[in-house]
Amino acid sequence: MDRWWAWALVGAVAGLLLAWGALAAALWRARTDAVSLRGVLRLLPDVVRLVRRLAADPSLPRGVRVRLVLLLAYLASPVDLVPDVVPVLGWADDAIAVLLVLRSVVRRAGDDALARHWPGTPDGLAALRLLVAPRGGRAAHRGERRRAG
Repeated sequence: MDRWWAWALVGAVAGLLLAWGALAAALWRARTDAVSLRGVLRLLPDVVRLVRRLAADPSLPRGVRVRLVLLLAYLASPVDLVPDVVPVLGWADDAIAVLLVLRSVVRRAGDDALARHWPGTPDGLAALRLLVAPRGGRAAHRGERRRAG
């Protein structure tokens, strides 16, 4: 009975790892042939600059900027869900966090916010849009949804 907290901790860690694994598998399955790992790695410096620029944009909703600042803090922090010393998986949790936050930014602020702050090439922006665009035929831009309805 004294060790219930240890089993609770083991259960919480196992649950987090299982959820992370399911999310990683879903993102792997949803990938497209047009986006390769090499192409994604080339996007990394531009994506970091994009996140910083979006976080500093006062025209974006406060909740979006808070998420972006928390993302930057998570990326800068030495404490990760999966340590970066673990090959591949160590960086995968950072990539998943970036994708999830950027998807929420696109849903809340619109695709034009990405285009306005994108520091890289048009091809890089197109690849990023493939990764973060909402799935299922939904419009990527909030204004398009309003016009379509």
